[in-house]
Amino acid sequence: MKTLSTNRAFGGTQGVYSHASAETGTEMTFSVFVPDHPPGATLPVLWYLSGLTCTHANVTEKGEYRAACAKHGIVFIAPDTSPRGADVADNDSYDLGTGAGFYVDAVQQPWAQHYRMRSYIEDELPALIAEQFAVDMDRQSITGHSMGGHGALITALRNPGRYRSVSAFAPIVAPGEVPWGEKAFSAYLGDDRSAWREYDAVALIEDGARVPALLVDQGMADDFLTGQLRPHRLAEACEAAGIDASIRLQEGYDHSYYFVSTFMADHVAWHAGRLD
Repeated sequence: MKTLSTNRAFGGTQGVYSHASAETGTEMTFSVFVPDHPPGATLPVLWYLSGLTCTHANVTEKGEYRAACAKHGIVFIAPDTSPRGADVADNDSYDLGTGAGFYVDAVQQPWAQHYRMRSYIEDELPALIAEQFAVDMDRQSITGHSMGGHGALITALRNPGRYRSVSAFAPIVAPGEVPWGEKAFSAYLGDDRSAWREYDAVALIEDGARVPALLVDQGMADDFLTGQLRPHRLAEACEAAGIDASIRLQEGYDHSYYFVSTFMADHVAWHAGRLD
């Protein structure tokens, strides 16, 4: 692991790091905020998965999470959204290729060699974090924004018992039913839609996956609300499955980090209550 930068903030250390990933075959960058803590203590973890076109830097610079994480003693980890590099397959459109990994393990060419974000997020990066930082991996929660909200939901649903709680900001809840997901899944996973279901939160719930509690904030002035996000589909699935879901529709808020940062402290505090 290489340290790219560290800065003092809110009684803690904000770092940016990189490492050679065996899963993606590329150098991967991520950020970690660690509140000050007594020697020998370990802290719970809140993972944050970012959205389309983003890197670790978007939430690190604009997410406004550090004060809340310092208050509650939570380590905040923000991975990148895809592999990057000259040899990595890409596409000219913003919603496929670099910055658009969709947290899947691709099986189609030319994507399969590097686009293994599921295995990276679920296995490789957590192992590195556990080795390098003072964290309690028995106390983990996960959240994310947009494509990253999709990633948070499916990761929690597929790994019962790993995460104490899951939340999301404007998540893509049923990617198999909307243009963003259909484009990405066709490219990465192929045309067999049954193979898409393990990467679709609504489909996973319909197929029996469960989480103990869920918090979602969705801006009602979001340009992607009806065409790509469709929070009502998640609400319907959770109600049918008996999942305790708080899906809050926020008037006047859009899809930007102005929206995310407004409700970030609420999400950190909600997770903190479940990470004790």
